[in-house]
Amino acid sequence: MTLSKLSFRNAKRQTGDYLIYFTTIVLAAALLYAFNGLTFSSELLTLSKFMETLPMMIVFASIVVVCIFGWLVSYATGFMLSRRSRELGTYLLIGLEKKEVAHLFFLENLMVGGFAFLLGLLLGNFLYQVLRAILLALFSCPYHFTLAFSLKAAGLTFTYFTFIYLLALFKSRWHIHKMKIYDLIYFDRQNEHVIVKNSKSRQRLFTFSIILGIVGTILLLMENALIGILGAGCIILFLYIFFLTFASGVPAFFDRQPFRKYQKQNLLIYRTLTAKLGTMGIVMATIALLFTATLISQGTGLIFWGIFNARSADKYCFDLYADSERPEGIPSEYLDYIEQNISVEQSLLYCIYQRESNEFITYLQKNADYYPYNQKDMVIRYSDYQALRSIAGYPNVTLESGEYLIHCQRYLKNTLKNHQPAIHFGETTLSSAGIHTEPFMQNNYTTGNGHGFLLVVPDDAVSALTPHHFSYAANTTAPVTEEQYEALDTIRNRVCENIDELYDSLHTEANEKATVASMTAISIFPLYFLAFALTMTAATILTIQQLAECRHYQTQYKLLQKLGMDRREMAKTLRTQFSIYYTLPAVPPLFISIPFLLHTANATEPGIMVGAFSPAMIILDTLLLFFFIYAIYILMAYTTLKRNVLPENS
Repeated sequence: MTLSKLSFRNAKRQTGDYLIYFTTIVLAAALLYAFNGLTFSSELLTLSKFMETLPMMIVFASIVVVCIFGWLVSYATGFMLSRRSRELGTYLLIGLEKKEVAHLFFLENLMVGGFAFLLGLLLGNFLYQVLRAILLALFSCPYHFTLAFSLKAAGLTFTYFTFIYLLALFKSRWHIHKMKIYDLIYFDRQNEHVIVKNSKSRQRLFTFSIILGIVGTILLLMENALIGILGAGCIILFLYIFFLTFASGVPAFFDRQPFRKYQKQNLLIYRTLTAKLGTMGIVMATIALLFTATLISQGTGLIFWGIFNARSADKYCFDLYADSERPEGIPSEYLDYIEQNISVEQSLLYCIYQRESNEFITYLQKNADYYPYNQKDMVIRYSDYQALRSIAGYPNVTLESGEYLIHCQRYLKNTLKNHQPAIHFGETTLSSAGIHTEPFMQNNYTTGNGHGFLLVVPDDAVSALTPHHFSYAANTTAPVTEEQYEALDTIRNRVCENIDELYDSLHTEANEKATVASMTAISIFPLYFLAFALTMTAATILTIQQLAECRHYQTQYKLLQKLGMDRREMAKTLRTQFSIYYTLPAVPPLFISIPFLLHTANATEPGIMVGAFSPAMIILDTLLLFFFIYAIYILMAYTTLKRNVLPENS
């Protein structure tokens, strides 16, 4: 049999033996191709000017992902080398030279990688269509399926794969050349050594690792870059020391409490746990680190999404909005351009006034999570308020003589329900007539329709008030185009050029939606690209390690069957072993990532992270997505192991 035929046969067998690894490599190629396709798509990059940043962000994420998948391939290749070392050593004994054996191993893994790459391109085309459909939906553009193959995306993916595989395979080739026949034959018996053997030192280090984890998590919440880096370093040390001392500490725990060994199936589970963790401390720590990064990436992506949506949703109520703190009001250049170039259906020029009192601001500061950008309470005339509600498409509201309304952001409603006092305008006293919470341009800091809240009063009540700023709102017969927005923004920059202390703002619904869609794509797509790569890599390595023990488990459970254990008890024992193995590396990341995500979500401005994007929902969604992907790998591994390991009922 020639080396080529032998390589092909071994590659085919390797694909079957390590199906989950092969599947992950196919998915890796698909992910890389799909995201590379986004960077070369002229259709998607022209959706908005902000999308010009997307290729750079995806390339940056791709470099990180390539390093992650490179580690996976390198680890899996090294693991397969250790598992097949006796076979390769036998080839040397029967007369093959080292370079031929190295070439054989190199060629068969290259075949596996090449086949995975081709399948990945096919799957990647489908995945690209999914990403394309999501992007077009973000921009409210119609999606039409178009079969397309990007040579540039395929070429870049091939470059990544070549780098990943050649680096891993040359490393294995170097190992084969370096090792003697004896070393190669017994290479599969080499395991990670117990680093800390003294029980007292182990106990001290374990305690120290817990302290490091707590301190590191606290430092991550300090909102300081340098302190955050120090916190990340503490967490990395915590994970490695924790798993190294935990793995070597399991035997000590059972030695101190030997009676626990013999309860139910604890002895079998104990021996398996000892053998597995005693040789996988560093691997478990690395996987826990990957899981921590996964959860933080997924949660941060949801937080960004919530911020973008909440900040812009308040500005969707008007097709076109502009305001100015100039005493003379909205610059005439704005209005002239709008009249000549934009088809307006309804519009209103109006003024936002300020009271002499800051009663409501003071109350909100004391009773709500509220930051005042203005010194006084903001006020609007009832007639202007009614006109604005009509422009925004809201139903009319009634205000009787001697009454006022409060229009506020939704998160302030319950607080303001408890504070609706009578207010005074000269000789006039007004009582509250209720609260409204529709989106109303109230997230615009110093201008807009009052930051967070606005008092609606009868027209004659504002006669003695001081104007704070002037505004213009309109709805249009067609969305304001990006070119029209750019022209208005150019006018704004020109007229504000020499006025540093005054604030003018400009918003269009179309531009806000395009900005949200672009920022979502630029930030969330790379984060989830990274998260999927991290999850698949960590779960695959765990699964490879577990499935590699099939023969050992087969022998173990056949012996248990002969000793009288029934299949149901064996299945229960296997599930327990499986649960411990897959749970251990996932627990520390939960205690690190959940406080970090809660703190990050709560650190945004008030009223942002609410509803579907509340901190609790973000944590829940993050965990559901993570454990959904993780559960797929666990289910595949458990099904395979159960089918191959448990003996049939006799």
